[in-house]
Amino acid sequence: MAKEIERKFLLANEQWRGLAEAVPYHQGYLHADRHSTVRVRIAGNEAFLTIKGPTQGASRNEYEYRIPIDDARAMLDELCPQPQIEKLRFTIVYQGFTWEIDEFLGQNQGLIVAEIELDNEQQSFPVPEWIGTEVTGDSRYYNAALCREPFSTWHDHRP
Repeated sequence: MAKEIERKFLLANEQWRGLAEAVPYHQGYLHADRHSTVRVRIAGNEAFLTIKGPTQGASRNEYEYRIPIDDARAMLDELCPQPQIEKLRFTIVYQGFTWEIDEFLGQNQGLIVAEIELDNEQQSFPVPEWIGTEVTGDSRYYNAALCREPFSTWHDHRP
């Protein structure tokens, strides 16, 4: 069983810019509720089907499978409701830890979130100066939630 342990943060400043190249992401959800999500994602020139279980703390079960990109395009066009997630992902290695920064586009324009995957929930890690407020437990920042209630519709953009 695959386990995803992930912490999520807002960005404190723009000092991360220029540290990595952007990869375009497009994703939609075949199913999303508090118990599980089934996501279709195109990341650059690759496509994936991902099934995730419920989040407990910063952890959840995750199963990811590579699929043909044409199948992913068809599922996004024909099966996944709108709005969908469009974003640019920047992958930055900082002191041996990999940070993924998602700059959202479309209806989530203006939202930028950094994530770090860990080996366990108690694992410590160095925090770059561009990392701001932690939003790990705030379900508004889940990608599936951003499809239902995009960032542009939020009245209060603070965590």
